[in-house]
Amino acid sequence: MSRWRYFARRLLLSIPVLLFGATITFIVIRMGPLDPVAAILGPTGDPQSYNRIEDQLGLNQPLWQQYIDYMTSMLTLQLGDSWVIRPDVSANSLITEYAPYTIWLGFWSVLIAIFVGIPLGFYAGLNPNTWSDYTASFGGIVWRAMPNFWLAVILTQVLSHSEGLFFGFDWQSWLVPVGVIGRPDLTNLFNPDILLAAIKKIAPAALVLGSASMGNEMRIGRTAVLETVNSNFIETARAKGVPPRSLVWKHIFRNALIPLVPIITGEAYLLIGGSVLVETVFSINGLGYLFFKAVMQGDLPLVGSLMFVFILLVVIINILQDFLYTIIDPRVGYDGGA
Repeated sequence: MSRWRYFARRLLLSIPVLLFGATITFIVIRMGPLDPVAAILGPTGDPQSYNRIEDQLGLNQPLWQQYIDYMTSMLTLQLGDSWVIRPDVSANSLITEYAPYTIWLGFWSVLIAIFVGIPLGFYAGLNPNTWSDYTASFGGIVWRAMPNFWLAVILTQVLSHSEGLFFGFDWQSWLVPVGVIGRPDLTNLFNPDILLAAIKKIAPAALVLGSASMGNEMRIGRTAVLETVNSNFIETARAKGVPPRSLVWKHIFRNALIPLVPIITGEAYLLIGGSVLVETVFSINGLGYLFFKAVMQGDLPLVGSLMFVFILLVVIINILQDFLYTIIDPRVGYDGGA
């Protein structure tokens, strides 16, 4: 089987995964403890009003009919309206409103994790048992061990009072004047001033959200490089006189990236999906915050829509992972393995 036939097969297998995930979401929502009618009525609702709203929302229909309606709506991306948070406002509109902030946060978090964690891990792997190796390894362990919520609170306080802590350096007025907490302005990122302000605004939260992944990728990258350097084919390449630069870039780095692919793609979902705690501490209020609020207030259509979006995101990231495997590792697709 060729690599591309293998990738096409993996692409087709993502369809039943998406259907299964949406089905589990429907079961959890419809048979769970959430009661949207009670959330709409509040504590003063009477039984007549309860039955009327239940009939209007279609919750008294047979479960199989509700399932068909739900799956049809999700697969056609007609995600319905919010019932509680913003009645009669479509879930598509709410997701469109909140998603840019989570995507902006996740984008920079992923970049920090990839372009800081992986290079440091590779550098430590190429220079084992040196002070740089010890420093990078220790830093990776520390960053991996610090809880996001704790680091978010500490960083917020440090940057808010940076003028007194760093000998007059004021983070909030450096380069462009922006506060530590709050949503970034994403209205016109083609404007250099607005773009710089948006990057600076999201930088502390992105550093917090990407810190755990950065430390994880640093440690795994170091281990992958060490294992590759000590492999037999590297010794053979050295014996054949392959130049050191070519040996590092064409042989060591490419093979060391293979075990990092599932780590990067798996953590990308967590980063792009956002963190409720990080978004709350920095008052970014993206999709993570919206999902938490929808669950707490029993907004079933919004909860189901967000869950479907998250599942779809996982499927897309898994497809991206298979695509990267197909490009990086020429062994993919042969002998039925990946």
